[in-house]
Amino acid sequence: MNTTAENEIRQLIERWVEAVRERDLDGIAAPYADNIVAFDAIKTLQFTDKASYRAHWEECMGYCTGPMVFEVAQLTVQADGDLALAHWLNRCGPADDQAQCGYMRATVGYRRSGGKWQVIHEHWSAPFDMETQKALFNLEP
Repeated sequence: MNTTAENEIRQLIERWVEAVRERDLDGIAAPYADNIVAFDAIKTLQFTDKASYRAHWEECMGYCTGPMVFEVAQLTVQADGDLALAHWLNRCGPADDQAQCGYMRATVGYRRSGGKWQVIHEHWSAPFDMETQKALFNLEP
Protein backbone atom coordinates (compact mmCIF):
# COMPACT_ATOMS: atom_id res chain seq x y z
CA MET A 1 0.00 0.00 0.00
CA ASN A 2 1.25 3.46 -0.90
CA THR A 3 -0.66 6.09 1.07
CA THR A 4 1.01 9.05 -0.64
CA ALA A 5 0.03 7.72 -4.08
CA GLU A 6 -3.47 6.86 -2.86
CA ASN A 7 -3.90 10.40 -1.55
CA GLU A 8 -2.67 11.81 -4.86
CA ILE A 9 -5.26 9.71 -6.71
CA ARG A 10 -8.04 10.80 -4.33
CA GLN A 11 -7.11 14.46 -4.94
CA LEU A 12 -7.06 13.85 -8.71
CA ILE A 13 -10.54 12.30 -8.49
CA GLU A 14 -11.83 15.24 -6.41
CA ARG A 15 -10.57 17.72 -9.04
CA TRP A 16 -12.01 15.60 -11.84
CA VAL A 17 -15.44 15.35 -10.15
CA GLU A 18 -15.47 19.12 -9.73
CA ALA A 19 -14.63 19.54 -13.42
CA VAL A 20 -17.58 17.29 -14.33
CA ARG A 21 -19.93 19.28 -12.09
CA GLU A 22 -18.72 22.50 -13.72
CA ARG A 23 -18.94 20.98 -17.22
CA ASP A 24 -15.28 21.89 -17.73
CA LEU A 25 -14.35 19.64 -20.67
CA ASP A 26 -10.66 20.52 -20.51
CA GLY A 27 -10.65 19.68 -16.79
CA ILE A 28 -12.52 16.43 -17.43
CA ALA A 29 -10.07 15.33 -20.13
CA ALA A 30 -6.93 16.60 -18.35
CA PRO A 31 -6.04 13.38 -16.48
CA TYR A 32 -6.68 11.09 -19.46
CA ALA A 33 -3.71 9.54 -21.24
CA ASP A 34 -3.66 10.16 -25.00
CA ASN A 35 -4.17 6.41 -25.58
CA ILE A 36 -6.83 5.88 -22.89
CA VAL A 37 -9.07 2.87 -23.28
CA ALA A 38 -12.53 3.69 -21.97
CA PHE A 39 -15.72 1.69 -21.74
CA ASP A 40 -18.57 4.09 -21.09
CA ALA A 41 -22.13 3.00 -20.36
CA ILE A 42 -23.63 5.31 -22.99
CA LYS A 43 -23.88 4.47 -26.70
CA THR A 44 -20.34 3.54 -27.79
CA LEU A 45 -18.73 0.16 -27.10
CA GLN A 46 -15.23 1.53 -26.50
CA PHE A 47 -12.95 4.53 -26.89
CA THR A 48 -9.23 4.21 -27.61
CA ASP A 49 -8.03 7.80 -27.55
CA LYS A 50 -8.41 10.95 -25.51
CA ALA A 51 -9.90 13.10 -28.28
CA SER A 52 -12.83 10.80 -29.02
CA TYR A 53 -13.52 10.22 -25.33
CA ARG A 54 -13.48 13.99 -24.68
CA ALA A 55 -15.97 14.44 -27.55
CA HIS A 56 -18.15 11.77 -25.96
CA TRP A 57 -18.10 13.63 -22.63
CA GLU A 58 -19.15 16.77 -24.49
CA GLU A 59 -22.10 14.91 -26.02
CA CYS A 60 -23.06 13.46 -22.62
CA MET A 61 -23.19 16.95 -21.09
CA GLY A 62 -26.08 17.65 -23.48
CA TYR A 63 -28.21 15.01 -21.75
CA CYS A 64 -28.28 17.02 -18.52
CA THR A 65 -28.41 20.69 -19.41
CA GLY A 66 -29.46 22.12 -16.03
CA PRO A 67 -27.88 21.71 -12.61
CA MET A 68 -26.55 18.19 -12.19
CA VAL A 69 -25.98 15.65 -9.47
CA PHE A 70 -22.57 13.98 -9.67
CA GLU A 71 -21.66 12.33 -6.37
CA VAL A 72 -19.02 9.73 -5.54
CA ALA A 73 -19.84 7.05 -2.96
CA GLN A 74 -17.77 4.19 -1.56
CA LEU A 75 -14.52 5.35 -3.17
CA THR A 76 -11.72 2.80 -2.87
CA VAL A 77 -8.18 3.53 -4.07
CA GLN A 78 -5.25 1.13 -4.15
CA ALA A 79 -1.78 2.01 -5.41
CA ASP A 80 1.45 0.09 -5.79
CA GLY A 81 4.45 1.70 -7.42
CA ASP A 82 3.40 3.56 -10.55
CA LEU A 83 0.02 1.84 -10.95
CA ALA A 84 -3.23 2.57 -9.12
CA LEU A 85 -6.82 1.45 -9.30
CA ALA A 86 -9.91 3.21 -8.02
CA HIS A 87 -13.52 2.16 -8.01
CA TRP A 88 -16.67 3.81 -6.74
CA LEU A 89 -20.40 4.16 -7.11
CA ASN A 90 -21.44 7.38 -8.80
CA ARG A 91 -24.87 8.97 -8.49
CA CYS A 92 -25.65 11.23 -11.42
CA GLY A 93 -28.53 12.92 -13.16
CA PRO A 94 -30.45 16.20 -13.27
CA ALA A 95 -30.61 18.01 -9.91
CA ASP A 96 -34.11 19.29 -10.66
CA ASP A 97 -35.52 15.77 -11.27
CA GLN A 98 -34.27 13.38 -8.58
CA ALA A 99 -36.38 10.58 -10.10
CA GLN A 100 -33.99 10.64 -13.09
CA CYS A 101 -30.88 10.33 -10.89
CA GLY A 102 -29.31 6.92 -10.54
CA TYR A 103 -26.17 5.05 -9.57
CA MET A 104 -23.55 3.78 -11.94
CA ARG A 105 -20.32 1.90 -11.27
CA ALA A 106 -16.89 3.30 -12.14
CA THR A 107 -13.51 1.59 -12.25
CA VAL A 108 -10.47 3.63 -13.22
CA GLY A 109 -6.86 2.57 -13.78
CA TYR A 110 -3.99 5.05 -13.38
CA ARG A 111 -0.31 5.02 -14.31
CA ARG A 112 2.30 7.47 -13.03
CA SER A 113 4.75 8.66 -15.65
CA GLY A 114 7.22 11.47 -15.08
CA GLY A 115 5.70 12.04 -11.63
CA LYS A 116 2.22 12.65 -13.07
CA TRP A 117 -0.77 10.32 -12.72
CA GLN A 118 -2.80 9.64 -15.87
CA VAL A 119 -5.97 7.66 -16.44
CA ILE A 120 -5.09 4.77 -18.74
CA HIS A 121 -8.38 2.88 -18.40
CA GLU A 122 -11.89 3.93 -17.38
CA HIS A 123 -14.99 1.76 -17.20
CA TRP A 124 -18.54 2.90 -16.42
CA SER A 125 -21.45 0.50 -16.15
CA ALA A 126 -24.94 0.04 -14.80
CA PRO A 127 -26.47 -3.26 -13.74
CA PHE A 128 -29.33 -4.42 -15.94
CA ASP A 129 -32.31 -6.74 -15.78
CA MET A 130 -31.75 -9.77 -18.03
CA GLU A 131 -35.47 -10.25 -18.67
CA THR A 132 -36.30 -6.66 -19.68
CA GLN A 133 -32.84 -5.70 -21.00
CA LYS A 134 -33.22 -2.40 -19.13
CA ALA A 135 -30.62 -0.69 -16.97
CA LEU A 136 -31.36 -0.61 -13.25
CA PHE A 137 -30.65 2.97 -12.25
CA ASN A 138 -32.95 2.77 -9.22
CA LEU A 139 -30.59 0.56 -7.18
CA GLU A 140 -28.90 2.15 -4.17
CA PRO A 141 -25.82 1.18 -2.19
